[in-house]
Amino acid sequence: MNTAKITDVVAGIIWRDGRFLAVDRPEGKAMAGWWEFPGGKVNEGETYGQALARELHEELGITPTEFDYWREKVHAYEHATVRLRFYHVRVFLGEPRGLEGQRLKWLSPHEPPDVPFLPADEEVLAQLARL
Repeated sequence: MNTAKITDVVAGIIWRDGRFLAVDRPEGKAMAGWWEFPGGKVNEGETYGQALARELHEELGITPTEFDYWREKVHAYEHATVRLRFYHVRVFLGEPRGLEGQRLKWLSPHEPPDVPFLPADEEVLAQLARL
């Protein structure tokens, strides 16, 4: 694990009608083709909540209005180590759309996903199934 630089990342578990939103990583991004919870890096000077709101607006065109911190996880990929902070987003303004070319899919937490999720998210998926 490369501990020299840990990148802080926020991820939104966006809920609608008992399902959560997954997005794929578009071509040109690291790990393209894998699916994940939407979010991204925390910029210097931002709070985690500000980063979450900015990322969801940039990626999906939505504004989260009610969200709660859930858990944190550190994961080491070959190319980077990330500290992910997951938030449950239960209320938001707007309709999610893939503004960066990503596909969107609503998934049930009680069924195995039919798309490949990033390794950092696998444990989180298992925990969602137990909620």
